[in-house]
Amino acid sequence: MAKFIFVTGGVVSGVGKGITTASIGRLLKSRGISVTVQKLDPYLNVDPGTMSPYQHGEVFVTADGAETDLDLGHYERFLDQDLSAASSVTSGQVYRAVLDRERHGDYLGGTIQAVPHLTNEIKSRIYAAAEASNADVIICEVGGTVGDIEGQTFIEAMRQIRHDIPNDDFLNVHVTFLPFIGATGELKTKPTQHSVSELRSMGIQPDAILARSDHAVPGDICNKIADFCDVDPRAVIPLETVDTIYAVPLILESRGLTDFVLERLGLKAKVHDLTAWEAMVERQRHPKRVAEVAIVGKYVELQDAYLSVKEALVHAGVAHDAEVSIRWVHAEDLETRPAEAVLADVDGIVVPGGFGERGWEGKIAAARHARENGIPYLGLCLGLQVMVTEFARNVCDWEGANSTEFDPESPWPVISLLEEQEGVVAKGGTMRLGWYPCRLRPGSLAAETYDEDLINERHRHRWELNNRFRDEMEEAGLKVAGTSPDGTLAEIAEVADHPFMLGTQFHPELQSRPNRPHPLFHAFVSAGLARHAPTSEAVTSAVPAS
Repeated sequence: MAKFIFVTGGVVSGVGKGITTASIGRLLKSRGISVTVQKLDPYLNVDPGTMSPYQHGEVFVTADGAETDLDLGHYERFLDQDLSAASSVTSGQVYRAVLDRERHGDYLGGTIQAVPHLTNEIKSRIYAAAEASNADVIICEVGGTVGDIEGQTFIEAMRQIRHDIPNDDFLNVHVTFLPFIGATGELKTKPTQHSVSELRSMGIQPDAILARSDHAVPGDICNKIADFCDVDPRAVIPLETVDTIYAVPLILESRGLTDFVLERLGLKAKVHDLTAWEAMVERQRHPKRVAEVAIVGKYVELQDAYLSVKEALVHAGVAHDAEVSIRWVHAEDLETRPAEAVLADVDGIVVPGGFGERGWEGKIAAARHARENGIPYLGLCLGLQVMVTEFARNVCDWEGANSTEFDPESPWPVISLLEEQEGVVAKGGTMRLGWYPCRLRPGSLAAETYDEDLINERHRHRWELNNRFRDEMEEAGLKVAGTSPDGTLAEIAEVADHPFMLGTQFHPELQSRPNRPHPLFHAFVSAGLARHAPTSEAVTSAVPAS
């Protein structure tokens, strides 16, 4: 049977539970322990698929098509393994499952209650994920903050699990925040004490406390937390804010968390190897060159809306011993200011995915600037549609070319609704989601970059390049470089006679890893760096062996 680690958070939200969870998974894997991870989100949405990015950041899509919390992206990147729909549990899913059974008559004669019905459903999903993975350890991050009303059923389910299994099969890591009082120059532990007291009132005694802070945490503060919260002093670990999230596993390792967890759960390490991870962090911290890339989007005020894109650029930069400096550009700025000013001196332009008309024309201006000035361009999902529309308007000279998402009466509807989406009314979970195969066109930039004939990538969209216009656009220089295996759906397009101008209908950023950058991001950053390279210096776009 698997061992269970539950990660909870106290004092404030956004304290770093997701990175902590991912880091613990990375550390256990470095010791030869197999791991799976699960996020327990207390909100009543079935999934975050219909939430605004301003509310919840990006939606991370798993290979099997689940729309999930962005923390699953952290888990996949740190663990370098694909997760599934079973790794995302929300209150909405739990309530819906219980109420569906009630309507079906499964509880005839019974009163449906939070305990035991909701808690049993939560436990069954946790146990099922552990069993299906066959992992040595399942790490469950409980979303929100201890004390939140909507999270109480998850904490209660966690308490019950603690009593269902042997004591050495259960571990709680509580992540808290130490506020700094500027007037006195002190870190305060009282909010942590109150958070632990709240957790205890629900029947959980934390086994380890990670004390997050933006300031150095002295030893006497850790000892005070240990005394007042009744935790082994070895298990009170300061975790100061660092320059890169990928350093967090190394800090936790150096401060003894891995050894404590293994000892507490009775696990024996099979190996001990963080060499590749240490080398990756070292390369990130000591870049030899810099490329500046503009991310042109409509949600740039909240950078978490494009988290996987940002991390994929970081990964590609590290592979080139380079820093990718990101210029966050609001698409609407390009509707009122010239692209030459907004995008001056950038080495590459990324237009990521999104929905809605706001900023659409600004993104088209960005694509035009990239095409006309030979600036590397990578369009992701909507970014492909932007690239196609710009090409249709300004190269094919099709005035009014547009997507039917924004102009159903366009005389040149170069982007149209997928046939399978016609008549679909419900918004949640109804897009083209998850892994789909793509056959690459021999001799294309995409085929050269992937060095494969057939790939699988993750999707999240409703609109697609309109096949009515494919042949004419091909003749004008917009090449369809990847399609569905039957050739009916365009998956990748690229502009001929351009250093790098490529768009994908899928989301390659979702499969990038710190030690294994995605081929398209690797090639894109290579093209950006080439703008600075002397003619005698070769900048390779080949992806290094992982």
